[in-house]
Amino acid sequence: MPTELIDTKTLPENAYKPLHKGELYLPIVPASAQVPELSPRSIFWGVLFCVIFTIASAYSTLKVGQGMEAAIPISILAIGLARLYQRRSSLLENMIITGMGGASAAVVSGAVFTVPALYALHLDPHPVQTIFICLAGGCLGILFLIPLRRYFVREMHGKFPFPEATAITEVLVTGEKGGSQAKLLLQATVIAAIYDFFVTTFHVWQEYLNFQFLPAVRSLAERGRMVFNFDAVGFILGLGYVMGLRVALIFCAGGVLVNFVLVPMIWFIGSHMGGVTVYPATFPISQMTAADIYRNYVRFIGVGAIASAGLVGILKSLRVVAGSFGIAFHAFRRGEAPKLERTDRDIPIITILLGVVLGAIGVAAFFGQLHVSWTIVGLGLALTLLFAFFFTTVAANAIATTANNPASGMTLLTVIVSAVVLLKFGLSGSTGMFFVMALAGMVCVALCASGQFVTDLKAGYWIGSTPAAQQKVKFIAIVASAITAGFTIILLAKAFQFGEAVPGDPRQVLVAPQASALKAVVSGFMSGQPAPYILFGIGTMITVVLEMLGLSSMVFALGIYLPLQLTTPILAGGLLSHFVNRRSERTGGEHGKTIRERGIIIAGGLMAGGALGGVIGAALRVLPRFKEEWIQTPFYEHIAISQMLSALGFLTLCIYTYLNSMKRPKAES
Repeated sequence: MPTELIDTKTLPENAYKPLHKGELYLPIVPASAQVPELSPRSIFWGVLFCVIFTIASAYSTLKVGQGMEAAIPISILAIGLARLYQRRSSLLENMIITGMGGASAAVVSGAVFTVPALYALHLDPHPVQTIFICLAGGCLGILFLIPLRRYFVREMHGKFPFPEATAITEVLVTGEKGGSQAKLLLQATVIAAIYDFFVTTFHVWQEYLNFQFLPAVRSLAERGRMVFNFDAVGFILGLGYVMGLRVALIFCAGGVLVNFVLVPMIWFIGSHMGGVTVYPATFPISQMTAADIYRNYVRFIGVGAIASAGLVGILKSLRVVAGSFGIAFHAFRRGEAPKLERTDRDIPIITILLGVVLGAIGVAAFFGQLHVSWTIVGLGLALTLLFAFFFTTVAANAIATTANNPASGMTLLTVIVSAVVLLKFGLSGSTGMFFVMALAGMVCVALCASGQFVTDLKAGYWIGSTPAAQQKVKFIAIVASAITAGFTIILLAKAFQFGEAVPGDPRQVLVAPQASALKAVVSGFMSGQPAPYILFGIGTMITVVLEMLGLSSMVFALGIYLPLQLTTPILAGGLLSHFVNRRSERTGGEHGKTIRERGIIIAGGLMAGGALGGVIGAALRVLPRFKEEWIQTPFYEHIAISQMLSALGFLTLCIYTYLNSMKRPKAES
């Protein structure tokens, strides 16, 4: 089909809806279309953005614990670049740029959780080891996700909200539309970028609301450890809107269970135990705040719930995965694979298996050069492959439903289980700590890479990208990002200290909060401390109960693990989406359809703008003399006024979204 005859400006009506029996989803760019996709320009800009955002995100995350969301800003940049060429870049080329650039955040997110801990423990990995951890983890994550693509992307169409993929798709498609729709997206993006930038970067007003200036709320927090939190920013409002009310309700329910049931219950029991310390905490419950109780106990329940929900996800996807391998067996029997449409064509299963085998050999060689026994090498390899595959499903499920990857929880579980298993076989000390952290590093990068890649694949499915093309260039991006992230961390390790200042070392400190936390955990467990199995088991039983009730266990488990300050504004966005969509249904006709479309576009703009504001804010924070007090309002320190203004600002964003969704475009008037 000629390129000029393709309408790339409108998503099909069933793009976000479950399909009826026999119904097919036909993407914007049909399978029969011949549209530029893997072009020199798309690969060049994809690699360039990948390198730039990798450097920026690595420095930012190590310095302030806040990474840079890459995919959404890069999709906006891709649209701008498209107009610089005589032949305007196609929608598929822009998707390739976005996907390749987005790999930066994935590799960095995984690397900064673990690799800096090796330097903080004074184990100083060789540069090749640092790069290999990033590279092996990223490639394994992509390889393990490819057979799952059909399940998450096609079979579950309309059943997972894919919030980030929705935002990326809306940005790319609306950029093609131009006119009023593009202006609406740009308007929402600018508003959210300005709002989130100032609120999260400077002392304008309180970003987090807890309403503890009210005596009754403060009393609940102090006497019962029942704490309410709300992060009043535009990005999370847009995220909740795209997720929808049902998913947002289940998501928030996990946070309600934690903050208003589990934490107060542990506090009630522990407050009557005097000075008794209950493992895994290191001080009595009677001295703990609500945050301490969560960190020392409830967090492990959340990790257990997420891990068991991931196992359920694997079981549910087995049929589709078996179908993918069936295609490979067909190729063996007949000499050729069945002909699939362009939009359903993956890298051959044989290539994937070969890649996994080569990756396994590389990981085994990596562990072998640590001068450990072949038994330990075999165990390390088995644990790496098992966790990487298992958490690939966890990450894909989590991203598909809530756009939040539970990387810290899954990496923590990897560290604990690996340390306990390897201790049984006599591995301990500095070699044991290096071995466990390197293993956890590869697993963490794998689950971050797979979580980010499932977003690309879903956006590509809506648009009409070729999965095999997306998969090929993703490996190029992983290589570029792994090398860049490795050298960036190495250079920063020479210039700074990670974690805590060492007496006599004049270098400045990069906090590296995630790696510092895992350093403490691995040090403790390699010293022979027991694992909190009972807490993991409680989380598992919560998942079992939810599956028995027919509810989404992964969404609820993520709600347990993630802070309430994130889940409550998501619920607000879900409620707003519900009201807009109900109005759309009552209105009906073309205008009703327009209301729904405008709501999604505004929500995508809020996410895009919030991400841009976060990127700019993170960039400012790495400046040596940066201070949040550069901009500070007179009422910032007055908690009651500051929080009420913050609530009013968030409510204004909600009203803006609702009213602008209802507007009839001028062309329709």
